[in-house]
Amino acid sequence: MMTLGLSTATTVLPVDDVARARRFYAEALGLPHRGVADDGSELFGMDGGHMLQLKPIKDGKHSEHTTLSFEVRNIEEAVQELERKGIRFQDYDEPDLKTENHICSTESEKCAWFMDTENNVLCIHETLGQQAEYQL
Repeated sequence: MMTLGLSTATTVLPVDDVARARRFYAEALGLPHRGVADDGSELFGMDGGHMLQLKPIKDGKHSEHTTLSFEVRNIEEAVQELERKGIRFQDYDEPDLKTENHICSTESEKCAWFMDTENNVLCIHETLGQQAEYQL
């Protein structure tokens, strides 16, 4: 019986400019670059772990919602570090979504959103009351 829960997963994000996106994910976010696939996609991730594939797409279509979220141990420090690297965070002031210093806080987590160079919506989040597994 196959169990997908025990498999590693690959997130595939569309990118218009694969070289620009590779620099962003490697330099600004510090993700380990794994190489290039046969189709020209850039691959990121740790050996044996989950992967990120930046797939060259020429249609310019991107999601309007969060496509990838990274769990961090301290969101305030992560926001400051990413801002020093030139990341611009999204701010919201809506009835069901408000940010303060770029961070939205709920009872269970804190989140902050930003765009990559290809207009994909990314997020960092801190789970409250639990130890985060990953650190950006």
